[in-house]
Amino acid sequence: MIVRGSPPACPAFDDALALCRLRRGNSAGLFMRLWKLIPALAILVSACASTTDTMADGQSVADRAKPRPQRVAYKSDPYPSTYRPLPADDVMIANATVFDGLGGQIDNGSVLLQGGKIVAVGANIPVPAGVKIIDAKGKWVTPGIIDIHSHLGVYPSPGLEAHQDGNEASGPVTADVWAEHGLWPQDPGFTRAMAGGVTAMEILPGSANLFGGRGVIIKNVPAKTAQGMKFPGAPYTLKMACGENPKRVYGYGNGGFPGGKPFSRMGNVAGYRAAWQEAVEYKRKWEKYGADFDAWEKKADHPKKDDDGEPEDPGDAPDAPDRDFRLDTLMGVLNGEILVQQHCYRADEMAQIIDLSKEFGYKVSAFHHGVEAYKIADLLAANGICGALWADWWGFKAEAYDGIRENIPLVHKAGACAIVHSDDANGIQRLNQEAAKALADGRKIGINISKAEAWTWLSRNPAKALGILEKTGTLEVGKGADVVIWSGDPFSVYTRADVVYVDGAVTWDRANTARQPVTDFELGQPGEGDRK
Repeated sequence: MIVRGSPPACPAFDDALALCRLRRGNSAGLFMRLWKLIPALAILVSACASTTDTMADGQSVADRAKPRPQRVAYKSDPYPSTYRPLPADDVMIANATVFDGLGGQIDNGSVLLQGGKIVAVGANIPVPAGVKIIDAKGKWVTPGIIDIHSHLGVYPSPGLEAHQDGNEASGPVTADVWAEHGLWPQDPGFTRAMAGGVTAMEILPGSANLFGGRGVIIKNVPAKTAQGMKFPGAPYTLKMACGENPKRVYGYGNGGFPGGKPFSRMGNVAGYRAAWQEAVEYKRKWEKYGADFDAWEKKADHPKKDDDGEPEDPGDAPDAPDRDFRLDTLMGVLNGEILVQQHCYRADEMAQIIDLSKEFGYKVSAFHHGVEAYKIADLLAANGICGALWADWWGFKAEAYDGIRENIPLVHKAGACAIVHSDDANGIQRLNQEAAKALADGRKIGINISKAEAWTWLSRNPAKALGILEKTGTLEVGKGADVVIWSGDPFSVYTRADVVYVDGAVTWDRANTARQPVTDFELGQPGEGDRK
């Protein structure tokens, strides 16, 4: 609604009205005088009217026509998942030994999959009409394996230099790079991992850098693009590395001695602190911008009146800080949106990183490799940090020298979150056997962990460390039907994954070659479909 107020004082306009009051006898003189005033009157009337055309909320018509400034915000996920579940049948897997992923075992148990979800788990489950029954007598059923540390797709097979996209070794802080932008979905390693019962994994950048970049969590399904594999709703992760790798790559690299910073473990920590401090200041700038914009919006929506009763001008909206993609990632960690996955071998360095995280107010989700995790297992448990560990891979460099085979069971015994991971294109195919080795080594020193408990190292715990436990990792009602049927005891070297389901769809069937995917890269190649 347009409101027309009383016109302001306009002397010339008032004179014209006075002329109108002259008697008719002076009409000829009046006409001549008005004729002379017409141009001025037109201007004045227009000017006076323009100052009075206001909206009911006090804004002028001209101001209302201007586009209102909008709050500047960046997308937290500009490359969203395009994953769509494959067609799935409703099935009842019956008469199996079931590991539920929570540490429980059900003998002669059943798992009901409907609509891509787990609908029921237990013994003597009624079979709904139209559901296909799979008799798994003599077999085992588990949640799908989740590998928290993989480089498939960024260091794919064949291992050519042209395919090596896992390390952006151009500087010690490359938090602006994302693993998904180097992921090649045609890597035959994904299919090999399917055959090993792997239903999901985290693809990480390498460990050349203090901050290597963002990792991405994927579902292990055939896809044309990285986004087609991307786990919907999963958080991003940040790869960090301590120890020998960054100081070697930069301190001794580039043909110089020293080559650059960091050159030492002292330089590593100094580099972390400098980057995190920069991120803290960046976060403050965005928080201040948000508070200032809120205040501006309040003034614009509910303007105060000046002494003349007119609404006060709220002024210009505040300017947003300049975007920095590197600091966006670090700010995401500080905001709790991005999970830190830290490459670290030595116990003392893991303790330092925990102190560092407390200094800057972020949390470490998991220490990866951690061959000395057993020395600080109590510290991991107290801080809720997982150890993503190998069964017996150690001693290949100085910082990996003091590893022991009982590492994983000792971390588990201390009440910490233990995980079996691969970091290897071959190891990812046999993670169940890696867990079996750790289980056996623990029992040799008197740590008696059940097989059902040990399976948490392969599914529940990695799902927890990746922030996807609400969706997968255990056989619980309502979760995605990521399930494996094993030919026998999954901790036996003779056992194979018979059938693998992702969201209830068969992605691998050992007895059916039509359900054994072959990547585009392998088509027409010698040995096509070879399942070694």
